[in-house]
Amino acid sequence: MNAIITVVGSDKVGIIAKVSNFLSEHKINIADITQTILSGNFVMMMMVNLEKSDIDIEVLRNNMNSLAEEMGVEINIMNEKVFSSMHRV
Repeated sequence: MNAIITVVGSDKVGIIAKVSNFLSEHKINIADITQTILSGNFVMMMMVNLEKSDIDIEVLRNNMNSLAEEMGVEINIMNEKVFSSMHRV
């Protein structure tokens, strides 16, 4: 299963490192990633593969919410199928 993770917040050192380290600890592969800075705001979108993960998407979502709070950013996670359905033209 793939999921889309978005991270948005004020730019600061370590956002990518903290998110990617957490994912690595739980055997979640980053399949694709893009990030940019828009007017001082950090914006990142990742497609991750949960196939070999040791946690499910709900636990991931809860843990990412805690990480987001700690870093002062917003992190959202959505199943890729739901994301694709929402953005289909």
